[in-house]
Amino acid sequence: MSEVISEEKVMLRSHYKDMRKKMTLAYKRSLDLEIARTVLMSDLYVNAEHILFYMATKHEIETRNMIRAALACGKKVSLPRCTPEGTMEFYYISSLSDVKEGSFGILEPERNPENLALDFENSLCIVPGLSFDPEGNRLGYGKGYYDKFLKNFKGVSMGLCYGSFVKWSIPAGKYDVPVDFLATDSNIRKTH
Repeated sequence: MSEVISEEKVMLRSHYKDMRKKMTLAYKRSLDLEIARTVLMSDLYVNAEHILFYMATKHEIETRNMIRAALACGKKVSLPRCTPEGTMEFYYISSLSDVKEGSFGILEPERNPENLALDFENSLCIVPGLSFDPEGNRLGYGKGYYDKFLKNFKGVSMGLCYGSFVKWSIPAGKYDVPVDFLATDSNIRKTH
């Protein structure tokens, strides 16, 4: 059964990666701005004290404007750093100049024990994905970093997804952890 799920996910990843690459830059930017606006105006964001963001790669939904906005309004902001053990740790940043290229060519904060985020009370974790379904199941990149992190995360998780990339059903394995909310270019909805 897990081989079937894995095979289907490989095909879906390829499909959604191709769809992202075919988006014009102007269209992508307009959708990214709508998603940022949707997130920043939500009660989930407004009421959270700590926001766990990801640093977007070229084809992911852009997060830099949201990070700048969160820092500007005094929220605690942290970003993930991949560990050699295959997990993620989040580190607080005070500006986008606190990141440099790390694992997989992704911008990451420095590993500094003083900035390690351990308290996730009243926090919102923004989660990347190629596609999500209405139940919050996520099609990621296959490494499992977010599933491992979200398994023990006590805050609220929110996936970011282009509305046209929401799929009716994403195959989920036993280690997959769905997000609590899904933000698209048109709305935010509770998933499960």
